[in-house]
Amino acid sequence: MPAKSPIRLTIALDENSFQLVEKLTKEAGTSRSELMRRALKFYAENKHVIKGKDKRVDLYVDMLAGGEHIVLDLDHWLLLLDLVDSSPKREKFWQGCKAVAKAHAEQLPSKIRTPEELLERLAACNFFRLIKNSDKEFTLVLTSEITKKFVKTTIEDFMDLIGFKAEVKEDLAKLRVKIV
Repeated sequence: MPAKSPIRLTIALDENSFQLVEKLTKEAGTSRSELMRRALKFYAENKHVIKGKDKRVDLYVDMLAGGEHIVLDLDHWLLLLDLVDSSPKREKFWQGCKAVAKAHAEQLPSKIRTPEELLERLAACNFFRLIKNSDKEFTLVLTSEITKKFVKTTIEDFMDLIGFKAEVKEDLAKLRVKIV
């Protein structure tokens, strides 16, 4: 059976778009048609990351783009918490955490308007996996037992400082948060 002829499509580009096509075609070492096929395929596979389509990606961009947050391997995070837990200066660490929560409460009221938005932001940091049980009740599945105090303290401090009321109860490997 003979190969099927490609479907021809004519498009109109402004000058900037045309120059971009020419530049990318040259960089990729391919034809305009192949560049367009690749671009369409890439867009189809990644359109969910366009602003507003994927909350988690939006949170990552918001947190990382400003340079005020880092990506840290979970094992490194657990090692640091273990070190803090065994340090004679651990109370200084927890006081510092309260100061950071206060600073965040002052910086983020336009980005965190509800308790759920706070929990979603912290879940995006991979401190826990968030399960929404109802509009007012959430389960936070922790990555490790050693993270429990940090997560609980962070949530309690931040909620209080931003004016939300919540009860945080501990289970074996999770926290339960009830908005009151």
